[in-house]
Amino acid sequence: MEKGVKSMNNQNNLVAVNLRYLRNKTKWSQEHIAEKIGVSRQAVAKWENGETMPDLINCASLADLYEVSLNDLVRHDPEEAGMPIGPVNKYIFGVVTVGERGQVVLPKKARDTLGIKAGDTLVVLGDTSPATEGLAMLKNSTFTRVTGEAVDKLIPHREEH
Repeated sequence: MEKGVKSMNNQNNLVAVNLRYLRNKTKWSQEHIAEKIGVSRQAVAKWENGETMPDLINCASLADLYEVSLNDLVRHDPEEAGMPIGPVNKYIFGVVTVGERGQVVLPKKARDTLGIKAGDTLVVLGDTSPATEGLAMLKNSTFTRVTGEAVDKLIPHREEH
């Protein structure tokens, strides 16, 4: 029974940490949150302090308001993940090291989450603007669907698994 109590206290703390982070990130007041989801400011304060836990309906409303998944709102552990809770369907999978010939290994969680398998074709996009310099990768099928068939002729097509 002690383990269950400890687990519930940890769950309250995760929700509290995530709610405080999200509210501070958005720069919204507790009053604003309370008004948006139809509860008192005191209820929001108790959730953020870990004194009480929002019910399922309020958790769903909070997740929608903050544009995070309900699962992340109640289970994301920023200490374990090494980063705060992120927007729904957006991920930071970690870092990779570029090898001598430019090769990178995609983290397993990224491959599993996105369904990327050996032999899949990825499109590599780049931005050289100093403020936004970087690379992005997406499945060839996704890139073609988003940009249209004309671009498909520019990129060698390989069947995805």
